Amino acid sequence: MGHRKKSAPRHGSLAFRPRGRAGDIVPRVKNWADVNSPKPILLGFVGFKAGTTHAIVAGDNPRSPTFGKSLFKVTTVISVPPMTVCGIRLYGKDVRGEYALCDVYSNKLSKLYERAFPRGYLKGKFDVGALDALIEKTKRIVLIVGVEPSEANLPQKKPIILEIDVGGGKSMKERLDFAKSVLGSKVKLKDVFKPGDFVDTIGITRGKGFQGPVKRFGIKRKQHKSRKSVRAVGCIGPWHPAAVTYAVARAGQMGFSQRTEYGKRILVCDSTKEGEMFNPKGGFEHYGVVTGDFVVLEGTVQGPPKRPVVLRFSMRRREERVEAPKLLHLNVSPIPIKGAAQ
Repeated sequence: MGHRKKSAPRHGSLAFRPRGRAGDIVPRVKNWADVNSPKPILLGFVGFKAGTTHAIVAGDNPRSPTFGKSLFKVTTVISVPPMTVCGIRLYGKDVRGEYALCDVYSNKLSKLYERAFPRGYLKGKFDVGALDALIEKTKRIVLIVGVEPSEANLPQKKPIILEIDVGGGKSMKERLDFAKSVLGSKVKLKDVFKPGDFVDTIGITRGKGFQGPVKRFGIKRKQHKSRKSVRAVGCIGPWHPAAVTYAVARAGQMGFSQRTEYGKRILVCDSTKEGEMFNPKGGFEHYGVVTGDFVVLEGTVQGPPKRPVVLRFSMRRREERVEAPKLLHLNVSPIPIKGAAQ
């Protein structure tokens, strides 16, 4: 930092450049964790962020001084409607990278999914038996799943389509048999995760629009008698080379970027009872009523309410064995829904 009386660390991390807008509101998952499961299993799930609340949890880490004591935890509630398995895709691999071998789609999909696929794409006849001939070339099996936002009390009609890997099992043939068994059916969160599991949340952060360098990177304002500008950097670079480097704090898009947060523990994995809803009085702010399946995660989750969030098994493994947490209190109240059967 030239011509400064005091040294200071640089402002703004260089790990997230370029800081541009995400291409889609649905995040792209590039990696999936390896799971030691005797049976094949889906490696992720899709939900919609409802809001935050708090819980009182008993400390269960025997190496911590808070073991057995009541701990206050900030929690996030995510609505997780069932996912529909629309198709199966096999991936091969060569020196140039991965490539798709074959796609097979279900004939049981509703007309609602015609909004998400090209016109007439789902009307073709797909042979599931063709997948068996390609099993030796297959390096990865994914399920093409669809999530209907209407099942989470959201107004969007077009389903969200996403690829989720299949893991576990003893062989690739066993994973393929599992994929064929769930083709065209619905998968619930309880079939994938359970309380005590650690997951990663992948989503698009809250967008803040075009912002200056003070808000965007946290630089310090110049003195009030500065020439031309106060909320800008004093020097954007030397005379030569006559270029502005990427590390200089400049104004631009802030937020609405894909981010991954690691190691969120599942506290509750349940479903609301008939005639009841799971939320505080008046519902969650900017979301409303949570009905159906839901999951409560320890900590906060990126993005505003109603934004889709992908949950996957944590890439950073933990030494602790998976145990369901002891929940002492959760700041929600079941309130009867008007018109529901009592």
